[in-house]
Amino acid sequence: MEGEDETSEDERSFSKASIPKRIAICAAGAIVNIIFAVIVYFIVMAASGVYISNVVDSTIPGYAAEQAGIQSGDVIVELNGEKVGNKYDLDDIMKNATGEEILVKVQRNGETLEFNITPTEVQSKVTGMYLDDKCQVIMVDKGSSSEKQGIQANDVITKINNEETNGDTNKIIEALQQEGTGTILLTIQRGNAEINIELTPDYVSTYYLGVNMKMAPDTFLNRCYYGLVETKTFAFSIVDNVKQLFTGNVGIDQMTGPIGIGEMVSQTNGFREFIYLMALISISLGVTNLLPIPALDGGKILILLIEAIRRKPMKQENEINIQLLGFSILIALSIYVSYNDILRLF
Repeated sequence: MEGEDETSEDERSFSKASIPKRIAICAAGAIVNIIFAVIVYFIVMAASGVYISNVVDSTIPGYAAEQAGIQSGDVIVELNGEKVGNKYDLDDIMKNATGEEILVKVQRNGETLEFNITPTEVQSKVTGMYLDDKCQVIMVDKGSSSEKQGIQANDVITKINNEETNGDTNKIIEALQQEGTGTILLTIQRGNAEINIELTPDYVSTYYLGVNMKMAPDTFLNRCYYGLVETKTFAFSIVDNVKQLFTGNVGIDQMTGPIGIGEMVSQTNGFREFIYLMALISISLGVTNLLPIPALDGGKILILLIEAIRRKPMKQENEINIQLLGFSILIALSIYVSYNDILRLF
């Protein structure tokens, strides 16, 4: 675009436009990516016809809800003052449960009933590592037992407790799920080296009310409503992933580039998975492009905001140098991510 990277005297050029207009132009491409992804994802979710309501279908024997007197047909409307409109709301609130008593409001036969319920604690073993279907480590959580024992992304687990995995991830899952399992011995292939690691899983407490929810009626309004709910969750998950990258909870070695994306596309199972991946890539590109990093549209927007605050443009030479620095960093990052993608393939 004329006047974007150089000064132009043309009144219609980018450099002659007002700062709000230039910001809008820079943001337009990324915003279109995000809007396209949201529309596509909404259509896919609205067309699925599988939605879970906030109406109790049954209670799980021995869990808190049954003991408190929750019944089939009860409509859960609030948890600790937070509105519940569907199972996703219920799950989001329960994720933050700490075992303390929860005030549950339900509607039963036109009445609003209140129950003070202490959720049921369930302990589970976690290692903090995520595997693909060939026993290769995709990602390791920061601060997890796997990270503490030195397990890294791209490691391949060849044996568990001296038994060959033969590329079957289910063998590892089964070994971890066995009752009484303490420390397990993993044999890992890392490049040309074979490493033995003793791993003791962490125990994490999760709290449940113990309710199974009914499916929502398959109506046009429900398709729109639950499609919007799923789309909102999808969009915010992308933003959360970006936050985790900048806070260090997700490492650069866990990022995927064009090669990795191509591999994921080749492994999609059916049209719906392909469309979902297309929406995921589109919204990821849009959000990433808005980050305040030089050479990205977000970097250009940041420079324009600085110009607005200073009330004078940055020297063209300085702006070019900043953009070149950002471009160099992005190229280096692309090479590194592509290298990791190749390692995962082979």
